[in-house]
Amino acid sequence: MEASINGVSLNYYIILSTVLFCIGVLGVMIRRNAIIMFMCIELMLNAVNLLMVAFSRYFGDTNGQVFVVFIMAVAAAEVAVGLAILMMIYRNAKTSDTEVLNQLKG
Repeated sequence: MEASINGVSLNYYIILSTVLFCIGVLGVMIRRNAIIMFMCIELMLNAVNLLMVAFSRYFGDTNGQVFVVFIMAVAAAEVAVGLAILMMIYRNAKTSDTEVLNQLKG
């Protein structure tokens, strides 16, 4: 018997989460724009959240879902602080390209 959550196989959740995570990793490795990199990191975090909720639902335990809510709250704070830092860097350097930002080391 195949493991399923409301008629959707658990394998589909695993595959979707893996694809989303790999897209995020490729985005961080390939792109040099800091905003795109932030978005890709959030995509990886959401892929892990999706998998955690799927396993939590499959095993009938709500601890994983509660943990995901805390992760999302921390991620929102991280995005706010990260974008504020990025805005200040953009004001000074007039770019968000990470290769140019390496020159700010002094």
